[in-house]
Amino acid sequence: MVELFSISLYTILITYTGVGNLRLWAERRLLAMPNERSSHTTPTPTGGGIAIALMSLLGLVIFALLTHRFDASLGFLIAGGAFVAFISWLDDLYTMPIQVRLVVHSLSALCLICGAGYIHGVTLPLLASISLGWLGFVVTFLCTISLINAYNFMDGIDGIAGAQAVIAGLTWTWIGYCLAAPLVMALGAMVAASSLGFLGYNWPPARIFMGDVGSAFLGYSFAALVVLAAHDQPQLACIGLLVIWPFVFDTVFTLIRRWRQGENVFQAHRTHLYQRLVIAGHSHRTVTLLYGGLACVGALLGLGWFHAIPGSAMAIVIVLPVLAIALCLAVRYYEARPVKLRAVFQERVTT
Repeated sequence: MVELFSISLYTILITYTGVGNLRLWAERRLLAMPNERSSHTTPTPTGGGIAIALMSLLGLVIFALLTHRFDASLGFLIAGGAFVAFISWLDDLYTMPIQVRLVVHSLSALCLICGAGYIHGVTLPLLASISLGWLGFVVTFLCTISLINAYNFMDGIDGIAGAQAVIAGLTWTWIGYCLAAPLVMALGAMVAASSLGFLGYNWPPARIFMGDVGSAFLGYSFAALVVLAAHDQPQLACIGLLVIWPFVFDTVFTLIRRWRQGENVFQAHRTHLYQRLVIAGHSHRTVTLLYGGLACVGALLGLGWFHAIPGSAMAIVIVLPVLAIALCLAVRYYEARPVKLRAVFQERVTT
């Protein structure tokens, strides 16, 4: 714990400093230009998430070396994260074809499975464990790729992806500590620390964006944490979704909604629930805090279930659906208000 705490502090400081320097470079070389699908109105430096990827992987390597836990399995795990970060960084710079990105994402998923295994079963609240058998390999592979892209989809306004990462990372750090699982604890701490350092420049109003390199890497990291922890404890597969449930719910809800409306689900858009709240007049800070609060509720419910607190499983089944429905109704309510959406959006998006 002493080593991990020290590495985490250095990670926060180095990430913050590195993002500041990267921002100066990105102002000249890598600007995100506003378009009809973006939620910002002025050219803003992007690609700052590379600091999250580099510091998370470097911190994990240093921790493993200090505690004599570096082996081939960890090498595969780190390689998977490096592949995702690398192709996403190229995508930020040059816009890579989706086929190339999916191939690399698939390779990363295979690296994760080689290094950490795959999920053998899932336990849902109030239900018995479900054994997946060999299907666990397929489920782990597909879920890893899906989470990489889902987290990327949800990085659309200032601070939202970084805030979710801090909450989820801290939750996984605690779970790893309770399980005496050093890699889970270390990866969770590195993700939380690097994301916190990044938020120093990304909190609304953002001075630099995360870019695909940060969001895709975070998606891979949370998939890796689920596999590492749930390999022997099926309950943790579900808890891994609870800590980022606002992102998972928003992604699934929006994909289904667009599919039912006959839209191309692979085409870039601005119709996620969080984006619709911003367009309806709410500031980036408000929506980011809302999603952060929802993530905290999911994390607390998940930890309650993890620690076998009586009634926690029932609370998950009742509270989360209520919050999900409330979020959808709130979006519809604010969209229906008689306001001049364009004027409000232009005013709010930069505050």
